[in-house]
Amino acid sequence: PKMDLGLDVYNNKAQCGVCHTLQAAGSKGLIGPNLDQLKPQIPQIIFAVTNGIGVMQSWEGILTYEEIEAVAYYVFNSTK
Repeated sequence: PKMDLGLDVYNNKAQCGVCHTLQAAGSKGLIGPNLDQLKPQIPQIIFAVTNGIGVMQSWEGILTYEEIEAVAYYVFNSTK
């Protein structure tokens, strides 16, 4: 379920793929880092999604902590 929620947040709720490339999700965004190449760790992802980084907005207050944790788990497990 956590992977399913993470994928839903990635593709639908936050639309991460507009800016990021992640092969597992079928996204080819070129604005933010390529997540397949970056291979961020879960704490890094949680921090970036919660607080924003560079041109990326903060998702705190938009996504629940559970959703942020799920999308971090999803990205981390999809880039191994």
